[in-house]
Amino acid sequence: MIGSIKGKIVLKKDKFLVVEAAGVGYKINASTDTLSKAKKVGEDVMLWIHTHVREDALDLYGFLEYAELEFFEMLISVSGIGPKGALTILGVTSIETLRKAIGTGDTSYLTKISGIGKKTAEKIVIELRDKVGKENNNREGSLRDELDALEALKALGYSQNDARDALKEVSPSADTNTKIREALKILGRK
Repeated sequence: MIGSIKGKIVLKKDKFLVVEAAGVGYKINASTDTLSKAKKVGEDVMLWIHTHVREDALDLYGFLEYAELEFFEMLISVSGIGPKGALTILGVTSIETLRKAIGTGDTSYLTKISGIGKKTAEKIVIELRDKVGKENNNREGSLRDELDALEALKALGYSQNDARDALKEVSPSADTNTKIREALKILGRK
């Protein structure tokens, strides 16, 4: 199996990039976080790889951070969550926020992710809670602050994706009002 690929980015699209290594171009599916942090076309990159083999395909999923690869592999270990669904989940918010939601059993946060229903959210919590570790009440409050900030930004007319992208850049320990102010500054720069 392929564990990592280091090479030059020759193509960068919305959901994947092509990395040329030793004369071979590898199409690598990636999370929005990895794609946004990946360098420009023509520059070198090193990605941690998950090789997903199916009867009719061999797909590569790449991540800049090893922790993101580990979390991705935990998500796909849950029955009903495939690699594309796991990428969608990772594209919504930071790994730390997802760990908090799973650790505190906050299925309402997970159901706000496109394609995740109540049963799937409960299954994720049940199967991964012990793996991510139970979180304390302060972190649960922090997660509530993020949900409240997200709802406030949506009420102000921002799309859910834009609001979540901005909140990813805000300190996870900030209170609701600070998260909203910081996110508005970020959104104002775009």
